[in-house]
Amino acid sequence: MMAITGKKTGISRSLRMKSRILLGMIAGLILCGICTQASEPIKVFVSVAPQAYFVERIAGDKAEVHVMVNPGQDPHTYEPIPRQMAALSKAVIYFRIGITFENAWMQKIQAASPGMKVVDLRQGVPLLEMQCHEQGDHHDHHLPLPDDQAKDPHIWLSPSRVKIMAVTIYNALVENAPSQSDYFNSNLQQFLADLERTDQQIRTMLAPLKNRKFMVYHPAWGYFAADYNLVQIPIETAGKEPSARALTDLIAMAKAEKVKVVFVQKQFSKRSAEVMAREIGGRVVAMDPLEGDYLNNLIHTAGILAEALQ
Repeated sequence: MMAITGKKTGISRSLRMKSRILLGMIAGLILCGICTQASEPIKVFVSVAPQAYFVERIAGDKAEVHVMVNPGQDPHTYEPIPRQMAALSKAVIYFRIGITFENAWMQKIQAASPGMKVVDLRQGVPLLEMQCHEQGDHHDHHLPLPDDQAKDPHIWLSPSRVKIMAVTIYNALVENAPSQSDYFNSNLQQFLADLERTDQQIRTMLAPLKNRKFMVYHPAWGYFAADYNLVQIPIETAGKEPSARALTDLIAMAKAEKVKVVFVQKQFSKRSAEVMAREIGGRVVAMDPLEGDYLNNLIHTAGILAEALQ
C-alpha cells in the first residue's frame, strides 16, 4: 500500500510539473505575441512626400509611411493605383493636407479602410487664398476660382506652418501609441528646432534682396513668399494655361518688373514658361515643391531665389 501511494504521489508531481511548464510556454507565447504586436510600426499614409518627411521625423521607426503621389506625378490630376487602394486597407492613419486629388478620392480612400483615422493637417493652420495670375492691377478681369480651389493647399512650404502641422502629427501618433509619447515628443522637439534653424537661415539668405518678386508657372510658393516677404507672380491658375490676353499682360508685367527668371516644376508643362522666358530675354529654372528631402530643399530653393533676384 505504501508503495502504491508513493507511486501516485510521484505521478501527481510529474503532472503538476508538466502543467507548470505548459502554462509557462503558453504565457510566453502570449507575451511574445503582445510584444510583437506592440512593436509593429504604425501604418501611415500621406498624400505627398514632404508629409512623409514630417511623420518620419516625429515617429522615427515607430511608423511605416506610404506616399500616395510619387515623385514626378501631378497631385492635381493624380489617381491612386489599385495596389495603393489595397494597401490602404491596413492603414491606421491618413494625414491629408488639402491637395486637389484628395477632394475627389478621400471618400473612396476612407471606404478602403473604414477603421483608418483621417487627420487633416490644415487644422489650426492660417490658410491663404490661392493666388491667380488675374490678381493685381493688370489682371482683375477674370472670374474667381471655385470654392474647392480657393484656398492654397501648399501649406508645407511654410516652415512656420509646418510647426503647427508637426504638433498635429504628434498628437495623432500619441493617440495611437500612448506608450511612445516620450519618444515622439523628443523627436518633435528636435524637428521643431531644425525648422526654426532652417527658417532663420532662409531669412538671412533672402534679407539683402531688393527685388522681391519672382515669376512661377504654377503658384505653389505662396506660403513661402508670405513667410519671407516675397511676391509670387503665377502664370497658370488651377492647372489651366493663361489666355493669350493674360499671357500678353504677364509678359508686359515681367518686363516692367525686370524679371529674368521663370520658375517651373517638373510636374507641369514648361511650354508657357518657355514662351514667357523667350519674350523677356530670361531663362527657365526648376524648383520642386514636392521634394521629400524637405529642409535641404527649402535651403536649396532659397539659394536659387537669392541668385535669381539679385
